[in-house]
Amino acid sequence: MYKIGEFIVYGNEGVCRIDNISELSIGGSSKGKTYYTLKPMHDNGTVFAPIDTNVFMRPIVSYEEVHKLIEQIPSIKEINHDEKSVRESQEYYKQLLKSHDCMNLLTVMVTLKDKKNIATNNGKKLNQMDDKFMRTAKSLIDDEFSIVLGIEKEDVELYIDDNLKK
Repeated sequence: MYKIGEFIVYGNEGVCRIDNISELSIGGSSKGKTYYTLKPMHDNGTVFAPIDTNVFMRPIVSYEEVHKLIEQIPSIKEINHDEKSVRESQEYYKQLLKSHDCMNLLTVMVTLKDKKNIATNNGKKLNQMDDKFMRTAKSLIDDEFSIVLGIEKEDVELYIDDNLKK
C-alpha cells in the first residue's frame, strides 16, 4: 500500500500524488471500501482509485534511475520496423506503452523518432498511429522525469539532450 504524499504512475493518468487514503462510498460501491485520492500532477482534477484496483500503479523512478536511463538512451536498440507489418508494430507499441516501463517508453520514442526522421528525409510524414504512440510515450516520460528532476515537463527533452552531450 502506498502512503499519503507519495508519487505514483497511475494508468494513463501519468504521475499522481496520493493526497488521501480513506473509505468512500461512490456510486453504490460497497461501504467501507478504501480508496486513494490521487491528484494528477500535469492535469486538473482528482482521481479516486480503490486500493485494490486493477489499473496499473507503480512508484515513480528515483533520481538515480532517471540518470541511468538517460545514460542508456544511446545504446537503445531500435525496434526493426521493417520486419513487422504495420499492425504488428502497432500492437507491439501498445504492449510497450501498457507496461509503463521507462525503458520500454524510451525504446518507443527512439524507434519512432528515427522512423519519423527517415520519413521526413524521404519527403513523407510519420503515419498518424505511430505519431500518436510517439507522443504518448514522450508525454509519459516527460511527465515522470519532470517530477523526479524537479523541472517543467517542457524542459525534459532539453535536459536529456544536455546530459547526453556530457
